Amino acid sequence: MTMDTITERDRAMARRCLECPVCGHARKTQKGLAFWFVQRIEGSVCPFCKAYERVYGRKAHEPARDDAA
Repeated sequence: MTMDTITERDRAMARRCLECPVCGHARKTQKGLAFWFVQRIEGSVCPFCKAYERVYGRKAHEPARDDAA
């Protein structure tokens, strides 16, 4: 398995990040405690945030493409 292969497990874990109320709030508001928390822990602690980045190609705290417009 190469690093750029996205598995079904990655997709399931990324879906969990989408359902996370803290990550969802951080993506929506782009400020505050939730944003700071997700921004600090996503790359080093949370496996769901890491999977989100692999699947969607952006950090868990970054707004969804349809929300940014």
